[in-house]
Amino acid sequence: MVDAITAWHSECRAAKVFGMPCVKRSGKVVFGLSRGGMVFKLTDPAAHARALAVPGAHLFDPSGRGEVFRQWVVVPSEQAAEWEPLAAAAVEQDHSIAPAK
Repeated sequence: MVDAITAWHSECRAAKVFGMPCVKRSGKVVFGLSRGGMVFKLTDPAAHARALAVPGAHLFDPSGRGEVFRQWVVVPSEQAAEWEPLAAAAVEQDHSIAPAK
């Protein structure tokens, strides 16, 4: 999927952040592989809601201490069929939008 996205979108590059394989667009992480699933930064409320509606999906809490990244959704590996459309949505969104308080 990483190869397909980076070939399709000229601003995307494969990278690693904190050991997590990921894709960056214009220097910002838009999705990556985390423990148990794929993590997507989704600034569009409709795309974010669609991702959270996937069975087993949840907000990303990298510390495990309840400090979630509100724009980030983890979609479990059991739902890998959902990853490609969510990756495309993550790449196409405006990542300069700050999370709502």
